[in-house]
Amino acid sequence: YDAYYLKALKVRRLIREDYDHAFAQVDLIAGPVTPTAAFPLGAKVHDPLAMYLFDLYTVGTNLAGIPGISVPCGFTRDGLPIGLHLQAPAFEESRLLAAAHQFQQATDWHTRRPALEQLHAGGPAAGDAMQG
Repeated sequence: YDAYYLKALKVRRLIREDYDHAFAQVDLIAGPVTPTAAFPLGAKVHDPLAMYLFDLYTVGTNLAGIPGISVPCGFTRDGLPIGLHLQAPAFEESRLLAAAHQFQQATDWHTRRPALEQLHAGGPAAGDAMQG
């Protein structure tokens, strides 16, 4: 197990170095929370791998030990929520929270809620959109 642990530490260090390099050029990194929009409630509970892969875009933040925050930023045509993931350099939580706050001041996505039937599998047909 020592070899696996040492390899994991090396990978973690490389991930952190990549983030450090990026933050030498930008103040924050913004991207999607997940590779796709939210899936309906209960759709993947029996598929742990699919659920893990759904979190893939936020894992690097945790491995690098940097702060990240996810905020609502819209809805799909089917009314399922979409999230924006913001990341900041280590110990720059105040910068991160300020950016998230400014985003929420400029938009109203954080005040909107999808209808419950849109969150469950078998919700509305494609093309039915929450109006923005």
